[in-house]
Amino acid sequence: MLILALETSTELGSCALWRDGEVVERLCPSGRSHSETLLPLVRELLAEAGCQIGQLDAIAFGVGPGAFTGLRIACGAAQGLAVAGSIPLLPVTSLEAMAALSGGERVVAVLDARMGEVYSGHYLRSADGYQLQGEIRVSAPADVLLPSGAGWLACGNAIAAYPVLQQRLALAGVAQLPGILPTAAALARLAAPRAARGAGIDAALAAPLYIRDKVAKTVAERLSEGGRA
Repeated sequence: MLILALETSTELGSCALWRDGEVVERLCPSGRSHSETLLPLVRELLAEAGCQIGQLDAIAFGVGPGAFTGLRIACGAAQGLAVAGSIPLLPVTSLEAMAALSGGERVVAVLDARMGEVYSGHYLRSADGYQLQGEIRVSAPADVLLPSGAGWLACGNAIAAYPVLQQRLALAGVAQLPGILPTAAALARLAAPRAARGAGIDAALAAPLYIRDKVAKTVAERLSEGGRA
């Protein structure tokens, strides 16, 4: 089975190819737009593996939450490639990918949402990935919902970005892994068992997951704060 994975929800853009349990990953160069580097990396990855788009069994993509532009890049690239090869798509959330990278059994994934806010989700390890408990939230660091009970692990860049969140986690006795960001390799590993059982959606149905109602302040809001239109 061949699965291509695309992840551009954060500054750490990447693509990966899963082939029968083996994963090869390429990272987008820093300092350059993911829109500029992602597809050339995909072509390079497939060429090195001796694969064509039409041979893929599925394409996984980072559906979000994350950077507005980044989510559109991965989704758009996945749709374009899937249509060309009539390939099913497997959307995987960035927070579940982070939970998988942490290796924990009970995980609070916290991603910096910018604008002084945090994307967060609580996950329990399941048979083929991590099961979201409740819903994905966006909130101020001081309002991030913390888990109850022992054995929880927090992961993600929001820990280092917001000291108040780091302090709250420490006081709650939650272990911390601050350096984790979602990767295409993690997406591919999560997508593999789902692809094996025939999960997937048509390319026309793919859409980024936008948790925040407003991704930017309106002109009126900026002007009211003394900014420029």
